Amino acid sequence: MSRNRTLQEAPLPLFAADADEAQGAALPARLPSYIADHRKRLRARFSEGGATAMPDYELLELVLFRTIPRQDVKPLARLLLDTFGDFNRVVTAAPARLAQVAGVGEAVVQDLKILEAAAQRMMRARVMHRPVLSSWDALLDYCHTAMAHRETEQFRILFLDRKNVLIADEEQARGTVDHVPVYPREVMKRALELNASALILVHNHPSGDPTPSEADISMTAQIQDAAGVLGITLHDHLIVGRERELSFRAAGYL
Repeated sequence: MSRNRTLQEAPLPLFAADADEAQGAALPARLPSYIADHRKRLRARFSEGGATAMPDYELLELVLFRTIPRQDVKPLARLLLDTFGDFNRVVTAAPARLAQVAGVGEAVVQDLKILEAAAQRMMRARVMHRPVLSSWDALLDYCHTAMAHRETEQFRILFLDRKNVLIADEEQARGTVDHVPVYPREVMKRALELNASALILVHNHPSGDPTPSEADISMTAQIQDAAGVLGITLHDHLIVGRERELSFRAAGYL
């Protein structure tokens, strides 16, 4: 038996993420026709109907096609969705957690994180350097995209100038699944450094329920009092859940 024939008949890994980088892994010269036809059909459906015409696992397959060009990615797409729940949670999952899924290697993690960063940057571009109060829906979309599916709490501050144009969007702290430390003094220090005239506070609840806790309410009141002393307006505090956001001002907390 020739050496070439031995390589061609070597068994393939169940999932071949990063297979090109795996030492000793034997890959077919081209895709089997049934896999190639499947990819062609999915690409055609996407071209004709866009993402709305596709379930999460098929959209995830399309993403994985380029990362894993010579293997069937359907099993990996389904495993990722079974592990994390939906497309958004797969893309926004922490790299360490993604790497724990069988078949996910460095290339898959990197491509998913690039996709996440691109989505956030596009949404951010819709609100940066624009009057926030007149583009409120775009702001909510951006906050939801950036924070709704995180597994730990994150606290961000949107700094506005005197015309309520967003001049900076910064992460101030990260916490646990149900707590994030926030220090009003540090918030005000940064606002003064940026010469901000107004603020919008934003944090997420990994539980999915955006109802504010007593700690959320108390912290917001402290920041509002400190901002008032310095002549800075606190427009709102948004809590981002998985399906919806809560506005402190709309709910009567401010």
